[in-house]
Amino acid sequence: MPLDFVHRHRLPVCSMLTSADRFMQRSELEHVIRASGEIANDDEIIIIGSQAILGQFPDAPIRLLMSMETDLYPKNKPDASDKVDGAIGEGSSFHELNGYYAQGVGPGTAVLPEGWQDRLISIDNENTNGVTGLCLEVHDLTISKLVASRPKDLAYIQELIRCDMIEHQTLLARLAKTDLSNAERSLIKSRIDAIF
Repeated sequence: MPLDFVHRHRLPVCSMLTSADRFMQRSELEHVIRASGEIANDDEIIIIGSQAILGQFPDAPIRLLMSMETDLYPKNKPDASDKVDGAIGEGSSFHELNGYYAQGVGPGTAVLPEGWQDRLISIDNENTNGVTGLCLEVHDLTISKLVASRPKDLAYIQELIRCDMIEHQTLLARLAKTDLSNAERSLIKSRIDAIF
């Protein structure tokens, strides 16, 4: 599916949860981006975790937004991740006040396909106050989750498929450009084929 189509495509509501369930909204991600940029003194923040979906799909299905943490790092000052984590991370006053938080990580945290930087989706508006959030494109995000393969990652991918947000052949093409051993690549290809 062409990226310009994905940007314009409004998704149907694929997930129904009760009003008591908590999920992260796009405005909350924008708040985390703004706060992280101010703390790190960096105007570009890379979002690599589940909440990156809100860059490409601002109205993403609720079941993809259940995590209240945003895995990120300052693009130009990655060493400032610890500073961000300390100031607005889990258990911080920011977390207690807002119900969501940043998880400062390193650039090597996610295994990603070649060229992922060229496909980042920008979030840059009044709410981010001059700080740009750079979110993984959905297929790149999916590859990182396939490599991690925790139960929550696989459940996330199942929801992406159920809502028709990722394509089989695109994932295989990205996998071919991911730095993995032959055994790892073969295992992940089998996972991709099985879940589709």
